[in-house]
Order: sequence, then structure tokens, then C-alpha cells
Amino acid sequence: MGPLIPQGIITGQWDFVIALLIGTAFGFILESSGFSSSRNIAGVFYGYNFVVLRVFFTAMIVAMVGLLYFNYLGWIEMDMVFVLPTYLAPMILGGFIMGLGFVIGGFCPGTSYTACAIGKLDGFAFLGGFIIGVFIFAEAFPLFENFYYSGYMGNITIGEVFNISNELVTFIFVIVAIVAFYVTWLIEKKVRKNRTESKFE
Repeated sequence: MGPLIPQGIITGQWDFVIALLIGTAFGFILESSGFSSSRNIAGVFYGYNFVVLRVFFTAMIVAMVGLLYFNYLGWIEMDMVFVLPTYLAPMILGGFIMGLGFVIGGFCPGTSYTACAIGKLDGFAFLGGFIIGVFIFAEAFPLFENFYYSGYMGNITIGEVFNISNELVTFIFVIVAIVAFYVTWLIEKKVRKNRTESKFE
């Protein structure tokens, strides 16, 4: 029964080996999904390419459904699965800044590494900016440390916030994903049609 290391099934010495294997697989999937292209990522915000949204939704739904089945079959102990602590206001601001980075640079930190791995210059430029930003953040951290740790809600999940079951949360997200896939397909179709027509005007 998982998690493997907290349960003592394997030792913590496997941490880096597992991280390397998962990281390699994750990078391969990102590249295969087109995440090494800033055009594909920025395309979400301009309405001509929603592959990023579809991949993220698909990964999220597979993970959610997989965890439910693993828990049902007794393969994983959900109470031992780490849940990232929620700091509401800082996370909202961080999400906004992350979104700006996506629009302006066409990458997030992870996808910029993927672009660098295949030698893309814009990936290296974004990664350079990312490293500089991390340095500035670290040096200026004492100035906004209080805000950084504000809005603490604990290790809480969406189901716990709204007092509903994990099964219902998963079902809602599946429906949202299906609707999002269909709506973004319609948007892509319309935007590409308009772009094609404008070329011949």
C-alpha cells in the first residue's frame, strides 16, 4: 500500500531515483505534448491553440480518478498523501503573476527547461529571466515575508472547503473538463477560420 516511502515499503534513499525517473518521464510528456513551443503555450491566451489546457485537464482528471480507484482498491492510503498547505491571498497573487509570465514569455519554469533541453533560444532567455527573478525574490523576501505566509488555511482540499466528497469533486471536474474541451474546440475553430479569411483579404 502506498505511499511507499512513508509506509516504509522502500527507504527514503530512493527519493532521488524516483524523482529522476518521474522528472524524465514528465519532461518527455511535456515535449511530446508540444509544451516546448512558446507559441503553443501562448496560444491559449490568444484563442488559437488550447493544447496546454487539454493536456493539463487530462493529467488532472487521470490523477484524480486514479487516486480514487487506488484508494478504493486499498493500494494507497489517502490520509498519508501530502497536500500542499494553502496560503490563499499569496497563492492568488502568485497565480496571477504566473499567468502574466505565460502570456509574456510563453513558458512556465518547467516548460522553459523542456525548451532548453532541445536547444531553443527563447527557452534559454526565459530560463535566464527565471533565475534572475528567483534571486531578486530571495533577496527581497524579508520585505513581504508576512504577506507570503498570510491567509493560511492548512493542508486543505476542495472537498473539505465545500464539505463534499472527493468523488463528487472528481465528477464535477470531469464535467468541467468535457465542457472546456468542447468550448475551446469551438473557439479554436472560429479563430482559425477568421485568421484564414484575413489572409485572403
